[in-house]
Amino acid sequence: MNFNTRLLHGKGVKNYADGATLPPIAQVSAFRYQTAEELDKVFHHKAMGYAYSRVSNPSVAAFEQRINELEKGNAAVACSSGMAAIALALLNILSSGDEIIASSGLYGGSIDLLEDLSKFGIRTKYARHLTPEEAEPLISPKTRLIFGEVLSNPSLEVLDVRKIADFAHGHGLPLFVDATTVTPYLFNPVEFGADVVIHSTTKYINGSGDAVGGIIVDGGHFPWDFDRFEGLSGYRCYGKLAYTIRLRTDIWENMGGCMAPMTAFLNVIGLETLGLRMGRICSNAKALASALAEIPGLEVNYPLLPGNPSKELAESQFGGKGGGILTFRAGSKERAFRIINALHYAVRATSIGDTRTLVIHPESTLYIRSTKEQREAAGVYEDTVRVSVGIEDPEDLIQDFTETIRHYR
Repeated sequence: MNFNTRLLHGKGVKNYADGATLPPIAQVSAFRYQTAEELDKVFHHKAMGYAYSRVSNPSVAAFEQRINELEKGNAAVACSSGMAAIALALLNILSSGDEIIASSGLYGGSIDLLEDLSKFGIRTKYARHLTPEEAEPLISPKTRLIFGEVLSNPSLEVLDVRKIADFAHGHGLPLFVDATTVTPYLFNPVEFGADVVIHSTTKYINGSGDAVGGIIVDGGHFPWDFDRFEGLSGYRCYGKLAYTIRLRTDIWENMGGCMAPMTAFLNVIGLETLGLRMGRICSNAKALASALAEIPGLEVNYPLLPGNPSKELAESQFGGKGGGILTFRAGSKERAFRIINALHYAVRATSIGDTRTLVIHPESTLYIRSTKEQREAAGVYEDTVRVSVGIEDPEDLIQDFTETIRHYR
């Protein structure tokens, strides 16, 4: 079954109540039971059922099942936002004194989160490029996981997932990846050895910018060392499912990071057109990047452009596609602002993955809490403009961007 067919007819698509073609919205906080005995069984996991929507909800479960199938994982847990998903995924196995190895090119919000975790005694060591060669010197007895982005935003560096997964596993460590910018349409990290996959569903999965959410997918293959990962020791009876069971019944449940039923419903609607949207977005992004690269003196970053250091890896991992984001350097912050303000078919907004083309100046927005060194490691300079390409007609986008940039340069 191919991707678009699986979106509509896969195992994750159930026969919903009353013949509904989409999962009904269970917009309730609690669920009624006829007897105390029935509710007792649900709470003790002796019977299937829903009791309280912070703990479980049928609308959210329907979305989780669809994502889990697409990512070829073992279980999925939906969260209130992408940042909640990252935080809960990490905290599920971390405690004070532990260390993370991460790419210094992470999204600015992720860098900010890791800085916050340092206040609780969880230290992050950064590799400029998340390769075995650069990660090896950072390994210590306190290291608990390696974390990177499959296609970093906005530096657009492609992670060699299989290589870094093999390295991590050789040291008894799990690999956590943020796959927001590639989605299951371009890449399945679990098949390349990643152990935990995280998405901000707000972006490409939702696609319309009408709901904030996130999701954590457990690949279900990592052999957890319950002496090393003490937080999971009480769940050793679940074996390779220990990570998900602890996440769902402990850290996720107790910290209130659940996804709202309406958000799950909107995400299911968006998910059904993911393949169509991502195909068009990737095609548009490549066409726009190629056109901008022809402007003399303009530095354009897109994985599939000739000479890009990630080109070969992007082609092999993502089936010849390069994602939907590109960046260019305008020459100065003032020029960047003038170009952004003059564009006709680009919305000035902070997100990515919308049907509309979005444009932003990352240095003055997404990275305001970062140091100059952190920004440059993420490919962000004072003249950087990030473009999240949409599904508009490519001819219109190319004309708008090329004419505007030529005028203000």
